[in-house]
Order: sequence, then C-alpha cells, then structure tokens
Amino acid sequence: MNKNKLINIYTDGGSRGNPGPAALGVHIENEKGEVLGEIGKILGITTNNIAEYSAIVAALSWVLERINEMPTLVRINFFMDSNLAASQLNGLYKIKNANLRTLYFLAKEKEAEIKIPIYYSHIPREENKKADRLVNMALDNKLNLA
Repeated sequence: MNKNKLINIYTDGGSRGNPGPAALGVHIENEKGEVLGEIGKILGITTNNIAEYSAIVAALSWVLERINEMPTLVRINFFMDSNLAASQLNGLYKIKNANLRTLYFLAKEKEAEIKIPIYYSHIPREENKKADRLVNMALDNKLNLA
C-alpha cells in the first residue's frame, strides 16, 4: 500500500496517417516524480483523436485497478498535448464525433467510479515526451505494455 496523495498522469495517442496505424502511451508518476506505471499499446488503424481518448481511458482503468492500494490519494492530474481532448473533458468543447463521444462517456464513467477529483490539463508537446515515447515505441513494435 502506498501513501501517494496525488498522481500525475501523462497521456498521448498518435497515428501514422489519420487514420493510420495508431498507439497509446501513458506515463504515471507520484508527486515526487517516481514512476508508478507505464502503458504502451498498439490500437490498430484509427485516428489520432481516438488514440488520444484511448490513452485517457487506459489510464483511468489503470487507476481503477489500483485505487484500493492508494487510500491516501486525494487528487489525479492528467496532462496531455491534445487540446481537443483536454477541452472536451473539461466541458469546454462539444463532442461531435460519435466514436469520440463513446470514449468520452466511458472516461466519465470511470472517473465517477474513482471518486477522487481529476483535473485535465493541456500541455505543450515538448512537455509530454514520456508518453509520446511510449506511443512511438509501440508503433515501432518495440513495446506493448498493457
């Protein structure tokens, strides 16, 4: 059992072509910067926006699977270089695409199950290198961590 009060989650999704071969990357660390987990997963052929949302859902699933091991957790910060996803998850943009809407509602269901405040922030791509590296490793067939 750990005593983390907050965790920072960096998510990224990418496709080579849009749509094209796609993957997700998730890097999870505590407030001290210690790595708690990483996910890199190939998604098949899809769009970059679907890949971005898939990374967020994968990260929320990771948290749900471990929530009982983190009784002191009071806050979860998400950082992503997708302004679209961050803005939609914060209720600033509407979701027009049906596939994105499905993933959005899945994310919100998981968020409700977690019952801890979750904050979504857009960051520059340069600050999201850890998650981006996992995407590229998965796409280069060097990684499939789930």
